Amino acid sequence: MRAALIFDYPEEQWHSMDLCAQMLLNHWRSDRTWQLDRVCPSFRHRLTRFPKFGSRRVAFNSDRLLNRFWDYPNYIKRMATKFDVFHVCDHTYAQLVHELPAHRTGVYCHDIDAFRSVVEPEREPRPRWYRAMSQRILDGLQKAAIVFYSTQSVRQQIEQYQLVDPARLVHAPYGISSEFSVDVDVAVPVKAPFVLHVGSCIPRKRIDVLLNVFAELSQLHPELRLVKASGDWTSEQQQQLDRLNIRSKIIHLHNLPTATIAALYRRAEAVLIPSEAEGFGLPLIESLACGAITIASDLPVLREVAGEAAMYCPVADISAWVKTIGGVLDDPRQAPEPALRLTQASQYSWQAHTQAITQAYWQLGTR
Repeated sequence: MRAALIFDYPEEQWHSMDLCAQMLLNHWRSDRTWQLDRVCPSFRHRLTRFPKFGSRRVAFNSDRLLNRFWDYPNYIKRMATKFDVFHVCDHTYAQLVHELPAHRTGVYCHDIDAFRSVVEPEREPRPRWYRAMSQRILDGLQKAAIVFYSTQSVRQQIEQYQLVDPARLVHAPYGISSEFSVDVDVAVPVKAPFVLHVGSCIPRKRIDVLLNVFAELSQLHPELRLVKASGDWTSEQQQQLDRLNIRSKIIHLHNLPTATIAALYRRAEAVLIPSEAEGFGLPLIESLACGAITIASDLPVLREVAGEAAMYCPVADISAWVKTIGGVLDDPRQAPEPALRLTQASQYSWQAHTQAITQAYWQLGTR
């Protein structure tokens, strides 16, 4: 059968979405019963071609909207007869389902953040145009024949807000790339002892908490550094860095190859995940697969993913985070056993992720 994997525009730089899509493509291609194509049109730069058009961010976001809601839909509608099934790799592109045969299309729903302004407008108030955009995306998700999800926590939220008929939901947890292991030795550009955060700087990652915690830790451990892999500081975070006077103790790294990120996990004194919300938390299982001591926010979804292999602190409880991390720095034996970390991580594989998805599409395509 012929399958189209519908990718995000790489210009948007949603690295975790790109990773999930690429891992699925790589493993799906090994199944010779499928003819597989990666689908993504070229990103059209309109306003970003003119540097003087307002701020660069406004220009890029305007181009994003035009590409997502005009160019991509017009591109994808021409492919409706070329494939047996269609897989939208990122739920924030679910508006594309409107242009496809919905009964042969599936969407991977990573979390429900894109729909907060619709399902919880009091919690996330947004302008009318933004809510209309989110509703358009949600309507596309609801039309899809299959909706995949990574954790039971995401499923519970989908069911809580009655977003999708539960009969159309399929569980397909993420996997771990082969570079994330304890067996590979790669040099890292950091010599001092450090704690590590991997990921973006968007609000739900609670970078403000990360910086406050590190500021207190650095008073107790002057030699300690914070390595921040990926993400760009917001203006508020820049101000916080200066206010806390910790900028010189932070090493900010961008565009790292997977092998280097894995090496950072292995070398870190601890990996910190202070998020207030997650759909899964890829750095959680990646760090465990590298044998790292991992300390995460005490969220149901993160406990579901990591079980007893990680350590947990209440969200935004600075003193609890400082105490837990400080205890591990003083005595790493306070952390779960290395064997437990590796065993927990071994439950996840991109091969199993791919099998769950391909089986669902095979059943759909042969109805």
